[in-house]
Amino acid sequence: MGNNKYMENYTIDNTTRTNLLPVIPLRGKVAFPNTNVLFEVGREMTLKAVNRANATADRLVFICTQKVTEKDEITANDMYSVGCVARIKQASQLNGGAIRVLCEGLYRARAREITVADGHFSAVCDELKIKRGDEVLEEAYFRTAKALVKDVLGVDGKISKDVALKLDTCHDAEEYMNVALSAMRVRLEIKQQSLEKTDVIERLKLFEKCLNDELEISKIEKKITMTVRQNIDKSQKEYYLREQMKAIHTELGEDGKEEDEFREKVKAKCLPADLEEKCLKEIDRMEKMQPSSPEYNVISGYLEQVLALPWTEETVDTEKLEDCIAVLDSDHYGLEKIKERIVEYLAVLKLTGNMKAPILCFVGPPGVGKTSIANSIARALNRKFVRMSLGGVKDEAEIRGHRRTYIGAMPGRIIYGMKNAGSINPVFLLDEIDKITSDMHGDPASALLEALDPEQNTTFRDRYLETPYDLSKVLFITTANSLDTIPAPLRDRMEIIELSGYTIEEKTEIAKRYLVPKQLKANGLLEKHAEFSDEVLRFVVEGYTREAGVRTLERTVGGICRKIAVKHAKNKRTAKVKLTKEKVETMLGAPKFTIDEAFLRPQVGAVNGLAWTVVGGTTLTVETTVMRGKGEIRLTGKLGEVMKESAQTALSYIRAHAEEYGIDSAVFAENDLHIHVPEGATPKDGPSAGITMATAILSVLTDRKVRGDVAMTGEITLRGKVLPIGGLKEKALAGRRVGIKTIIIPKGNEKDLEQLPEAVRKEIRFIPVEQVEEVFNVALCDKEDEPKQKRVSSVARSGVSDVRCRN
Repeated sequence: MGNNKYMENYTIDNTTRTNLLPVIPLRGKVAFPNTNVLFEVGREMTLKAVNRANATADRLVFICTQKVTEKDEITANDMYSVGCVARIKQASQLNGGAIRVLCEGLYRARAREITVADGHFSAVCDELKIKRGDEVLEEAYFRTAKALVKDVLGVDGKISKDVALKLDTCHDAEEYMNVALSAMRVRLEIKQQSLEKTDVIERLKLFEKCLNDELEISKIEKKITMTVRQNIDKSQKEYYLREQMKAIHTELGEDGKEEDEFREKVKAKCLPADLEEKCLKEIDRMEKMQPSSPEYNVISGYLEQVLALPWTEETVDTEKLEDCIAVLDSDHYGLEKIKERIVEYLAVLKLTGNMKAPILCFVGPPGVGKTSIANSIARALNRKFVRMSLGGVKDEAEIRGHRRTYIGAMPGRIIYGMKNAGSINPVFLLDEIDKITSDMHGDPASALLEALDPEQNTTFRDRYLETPYDLSKVLFITTANSLDTIPAPLRDRMEIIELSGYTIEEKTEIAKRYLVPKQLKANGLLEKHAEFSDEVLRFVVEGYTREAGVRTLERTVGGICRKIAVKHAKNKRTAKVKLTKEKVETMLGAPKFTIDEAFLRPQVGAVNGLAWTVVGGTTLTVETTVMRGKGEIRLTGKLGEVMKESAQTALSYIRAHAEEYGIDSAVFAENDLHIHVPEGATPKDGPSAGITMATAILSVLTDRKVRGDVAMTGEITLRGKVLPIGGLKEKALAGRRVGIKTIIIPKGNEKDLEQLPEAVRKEIRFIPVEQVEEVFNVALCDKEDEPKQKRVSSVARSGVSDVRCRN
């Protein structure tokens, strides 16, 4: 039976009905008594109102009209207070969660006050009683109104037979106006004014004025329609005359040259049979058109695009694998996974003679060489290279093109890129695929599904071409900084190859092999003008750059080269500049990045954590303090929901084991904990800081310092288990940059240590742990007066060596 609250009546007098009802605000419609109103609801509050009404016996609702149609989020002030009490006759569920509702209008009512209850609008509604005056005067206005309605329908005629029959058989003025207004095209404001009037004669006057206005509007619309029809007849006449003129020109032999050229090109192009037939038909259409016709130019542009595309033309791949490897090695240092995959593809292609090209996705921080290696791959394979930037693309037509029916229609950027390549097997780079957005014009990521699926891209269909195009021989390479923003169906179609940041040794070697020669040439210098030693390059890497890639390093080397270029420009006989650390500091200023000794000192409540970002790894310090309060925990530093939950989990673990660590349980009730992660303007999220926050909390509650040369990463559970994390290499490189000597990692990530560079594994001690207690044993310093029994036993169980702090 539902909630009885919505079935009770409130009585003002013996004649007025008053109900507490759910409220349904309509957009662009006014509900009248004596009529049926059909509408769809999709907003959450309106759906709840419909469901609430359906749960009652009488299924009554109060339907009012929204003042501003376009507004989605509304309040009580956005609705008219006068509406119609109606009964829900039918409610049907639609796709997407919407409901189609059919209601029968019962009587007009005014809402005393619209409020929000149980997640929907509701109001106490008082029935508006009809006021009737002079019967003779009312009948006179009624007859006039009926005559005007017939005149309006005679001109307009846009009304159903059922409504027309109901109007003919209706003899009550009030009911007649309700039916007529609900069916006619009348402005929303007029309908609402009519609904609010309770005096029948006054309402008839308003109705009559409205009918006169509608009659004039209908006459003007009819006149405009006749004028348009006359213009169309005139256009047909002009077309007939042009056809006659064309026949005369044909007899004189003055046309057909362009069509003949197109026909010869189509036959010589070796197009697919169905496309060749279609092009020839288009040429036949052109012959029957005037060259000045817009359609003539559309067909001509279409044929030019088709003929400019490669259909059978392709380049010959590099014969020897050694030559391919040599080109890749000469352009890039490292990136072994990518080089190995390209060599595998070329080897299989040589053995099979034909294979579908892979769809590769290079994922890594900025500046590690994702875009440049794609260009090198094209050079190594002896193929054409096409680059298409997807950053900011939000229109599906950018990928699939526009239909030829639109003025200025063009093919999509994939077909446009193939035309520029001039071959059917180029290396096609889709740069920044993780930066694609979507809006009302469609989803470009969904449009890429067909192009990047080896099972479908043999028949890729561009809207402009309207014919299948084979992309199976194209080597598609995409690049991204993060996989999180790439839709799962699109990500599933690509072979992911991750590129990590470079170590200091790798950056030094890259600068020596590639960046220095490049910047010397760019600044008009030769090798005899400047000498960069390995020691100087390492000093530049460590002191002036702190990034995963080498873009800042290249700019810094370029700055040094410009300083040298100035010296040579002033005095052309200047001797070779042998760079030293002192000279670099003179040119660039003091080093921007140094290892902060204070950062590495033991502190209470401050723990070094490691984080992964789309631009590489970074270190973050989790700071914790305790103060008098009510047992609350405060989290600051723009932390995400997952990170906040990790803090709650860490605190719960410490509270559950407070007695083991000598913490008085009253501390949690009488004090507040404040956890802060600096750089508050930068959003932070993820579970990998769990053990870091747990260590910081235990440190501040036990007043034990945390080793400054130790960093950690790992997710914590309520039982104290340490779960695996991702991005270990990036985090390890970040720790190394700031002087971290020991990194605590989850036991589940021990297998990932093999992927770390040897230099990192030599400099940093990695301690795999399974329980958070092992983390505390390594990170927390001993108090001289602290009992050692528990610590010694736990160290024995975990196998972790006992490390003391040095102040």
